[in-house]
Amino acid sequence: MSEKLQEVLEIPQEFVRDGNQFLTRCTKPSRKEFLQISRAVAIGFAVMGFIGYFVKLIHIPINNILVGGA
Repeated sequence: MSEKLQEVLEIPQEFVRDGNQFLTRCTKPSRKEFLQISRAVAIGFAVMGFIGYFVKLIHIPINNILVGGA
């Protein structure tokens, strides 16, 4: 029974240990790195927006043909 209790108590301790290790390895991005990531995210948003716009643009006439404009 004591071994089971130790296993259960070891899980949160290991989680906290891993979390602290992760935080000590993390570094704040430089200005250049931050701008590069921001540009990549903005380009991704724009590309996904255009794809969604064109899919909707194609979907409306096809839907009207299939449904019959009801």
